[in-house]
Amino acid sequence: MTDDHLTLGTPSEPSTLATPVSVFTGHVVCIGASAGGLDALERFFRHCPNHTGAAFVVIQHLSPDHKSMMCNLLARHTRMPVVLVQDGMDIQPDRLHLIPPGSVMHVREGHLHLTPKNPHGLTLPIDIFFNALARACGPRAVGVILSGTGTDGTRGATALNEAGGFLMAQEPESASFDGMPRSVIATGLVDAVLPPEKLPLRLLSHLNKNAAPAEGGFVPIQRYATLNPQEVFSAILQLLHQIGGIDFSDYKSSTLMRRIDRRQQVRHTPELHQYLELLENDRAEVITLRRELLISVTSFFRDPETFNLLAEKVIAPMVAAKSAGETIRVWIAGVATGEEAYSVGILFLEAFENARLWPHLKIFATDVDQQCVATAGMGQYPESAAAEIHPERLERFFVRKDRVFYVKNDLRQCVVFARHNLLADPPFTKMDLVVCRNTLIYFNLFAQERALRSLQYALNDGGVLLLGASESFAAVADGVHVINAQHKLFRRKGPSVLLPAARRIADVARPLPTGKTMPVVRQRRQAPGAFSEAGLQTLMARFAPPAMLVNAHHEVLHLYGAVSRYFRAKEGVASLDVCRLLPDELVPVASALLYKVERDRTSLSSNVLAVQVPGEGRVGLRLSAHPVESDGEACLTLLCFESEETTQEGVTETPPAINVHSEAADRLAILERELAATRENLQATIEELEASNEELQATNEEMMASNEELQSSNEELQSVNEEMSTVNAELQEKMLLLSRVNADLDSMAKAAGVATVFVDGHFNITRFSPDATQIFKLRETDLGRQLDDITHVLDYPELMEDLGRTLKLQRLLEREVLSADGKRTFLVRMLPYLVPSSIDRGAVATFVDVTAIHDARRLQAIIDALPEHIAVVDPVGVICMVNAAWRRFAQANGDPDMVRTGVGVNYLEVCQVRHPPDQSPIDTVLKGLRQVLDGSLPRFSLEYSCHSPTEQRWFVMHAAPIIGVEYGAVISHVNITSWYLKEAS
Repeated sequence: MTDDHLTLGTPSEPSTLATPVSVFTGHVVCIGASAGGLDALERFFRHCPNHTGAAFVVIQHLSPDHKSMMCNLLARHTRMPVVLVQDGMDIQPDRLHLIPPGSVMHVREGHLHLTPKNPHGLTLPIDIFFNALARACGPRAVGVILSGTGTDGTRGATALNEAGGFLMAQEPESASFDGMPRSVIATGLVDAVLPPEKLPLRLLSHLNKNAAPAEGGFVPIQRYATLNPQEVFSAILQLLHQIGGIDFSDYKSSTLMRRIDRRQQVRHTPELHQYLELLENDRAEVITLRRELLISVTSFFRDPETFNLLAEKVIAPMVAAKSAGETIRVWIAGVATGEEAYSVGILFLEAFENARLWPHLKIFATDVDQQCVATAGMGQYPESAAAEIHPERLERFFVRKDRVFYVKNDLRQCVVFARHNLLADPPFTKMDLVVCRNTLIYFNLFAQERALRSLQYALNDGGVLLLGASESFAAVADGVHVINAQHKLFRRKGPSVLLPAARRIADVARPLPTGKTMPVVRQRRQAPGAFSEAGLQTLMARFAPPAMLVNAHHEVLHLYGAVSRYFRAKEGVASLDVCRLLPDELVPVASALLYKVERDRTSLSSNVLAVQVPGEGRVGLRLSAHPVESDGEACLTLLCFESEETTQEGVTETPPAINVHSEAADRLAILERELAATRENLQATIEELEASNEELQATNEEMMASNEELQSSNEELQSVNEEMSTVNAELQEKMLLLSRVNADLDSMAKAAGVATVFVDGHFNITRFSPDATQIFKLRETDLGRQLDDITHVLDYPELMEDLGRTLKLQRLLEREVLSADGKRTFLVRMLPYLVPSSIDRGAVATFVDVTAIHDARRLQAIIDALPEHIAVVDPVGVICMVNAAWRRFAQANGDPDMVRTGVGVNYLEVCQVRHPPDQSPIDTVLKGLRQVLDGSLPRFSLEYSCHSPTEQRWFVMHAAPIIGVEYGAVISHVNITSWYLKEAS
């Protein structure tokens, strides 16, 4: 990975939409981040390879009113193209796709689609994209959760895990905001928790399916390499049954193998027998595999159309048919974490309010996973669940505390959560509605049929069954009427079906993972007590009357003999109360006997009663009650059923008979007195409750109104806070860029050495260069003052007038001005500028010292006025300056372009080339010039002739050194022809 580390680059141009050749079939890596996520993203992509073959998608909480700089910021840390997604853009490998502000993104058929973000309410873009990615890519999906607040991404991570995707999260300790990472880690579905810079290496290992050493230092020792795959698979199932407590042999093998294969990839065990070895040595991995095989995925009001149909076609008519005292019984199997149970409960409570009827509601919500049952029983859900619930329902049935939604008591009390294995445990009975959605699809066909028969057995005649979208009732369609085939609603018609026999675990033979055979359980000799117990049962059946043991609450604890012939079970709630089990003619007698025996602790009996016995007609029966002494119960009574024949043959002494009417009258008088006292207390309590209820109702209305306002404000503030966090991160990055630009500008001003002053539209100083202090008496504290208040060294009374003209006309202005002492000349340039994205204007003035240029011009003008041919050479003889007479002579004597005698030509070399040294005058010239230049000769003069074809000419050459650094000597040629001719004549 060292060759692929990120180097700074330039942002790529947005790609144009083009028709893809084929749909992208590689891995799609979605990275979700919120507050503080910019730093985590930079650390991730700084260490991420540029050629992985995967496509990267970044989902952030962005403000719709702020232009995002994320393209520029992330392009500095990766060489992959960084593009802002457009609607319909195709996914491409090794490219980074960014969500634009104010949008929600989905993925379908290899394309990214955008929809506008809802400006009102809570929007969770990471959850939304994770769910869409799970449906579109399945095992090719990779989810990464980085720094952020809230719980966005948690419920989407559950969907990714169900689809077989790979999940990673940032280590909370390394995150600026650990809300999102901690929330997704708490689900137990995350496959890797690492700092951002280490996540790319783990990602690369997953993409390449590297067989690295398994986590925790475990190295397979190949103990089960000789077993065939089916034997290893059976051993894994038995290990899950022994440790996890669930028999998965009835689940579809393809589903199990897909989830096991995913865990193999996560734990780097490419061979199935290696994974079996890992399971034997790591109990935590067994629990993790068990959790993933159960696939506990659900949400509130999943498939809204189905729930709307259920409320309209089933729940509303069911509520209307019930009276206030009746009970509606509902069983929801495979409830997972409880969202579906609470969704059904909400529909019933809404139906109660619409119909103005309030029957009793009892919802039995069951699941095979005890951890899911415990989670559902708590009734606590992250704030991301709010996106699945209508705001009115959210306010009516939930209360929010610290980013968690709690189910209110009126809904929570309607639901009973319990652990229940649909395939092994007996079903509930007498249910009006049974719901089992998206559970049967994981069972094999035989198990599906058994489960469906159990569900059908649980229904009352006319009860309704709701199945999942992928499930059907075709296997056991007898006695079932279809309400809606599309949404899988069925109604039971006719008699109850037979309950299927439970499958015995012993019937499923699998090899033990240890390779040992099951120990044989030897038949043990029965204890002596077992013989005495058998004899006692025979004795009671032969000589003792049927009887029941009753406690102080008149509940049956134990039955002796054939008591069932006297039972008459009544409709309604099942109970062991004596009054609910005995025939109506025996109830008052049994109640009087039990009451008298409990009070006096003596044996009593009734007169012979005529009782209707099924198949026998009316028979004579005497009830007797006897106190039983016991250490465990304070008051036990044995109620015996003595037939008339048994009384005459086997009993010589009968306990005294009780006067049932007298005892009933006494009992009635006591109950009436207690009832009168209870009524008085109840009336007083009712009056107090009514007064309290009115006060509480008024307070509750005020609190609900306040809560609604606070909740709305809180959601808006939270959304704004997350967006502001993202904007703040971008602004911090921009501040760093501005600081760097500002430092570059200061350095450039210092290096240029030009006096520069910046002023705004009101002539206030905003910036100045260090060289400006040589012209203006400026200090750092003068920023913000008007330039007119600062003294300067210029003879420039029109300074402020020219600045005003520049600002008004928005044109460049140039002028040369002198210093106050007249010794220096400055070139003043005034340039207007406009601050981007604002109406603020300003001007920048530069002051360039051009005194040397003016001096050079003055010197040139002076030597141009002389008639002598003058040239100035540097210390090595290169011509630096010539006057007009020199140029005219050169142009008139064969060098019109100044090639041999112009500026930049070495005068000594030209003389040596055109006049060889063997000529004595040239040799003398060269020698004299070199001595002048090196300082050994104070001056040099030579008279020479230079005739032309038309005339004779004589010149005097003078060379004198120049005391200075730039120049070496000045050479002049004076025409002395007239003087020479005069002297010669």
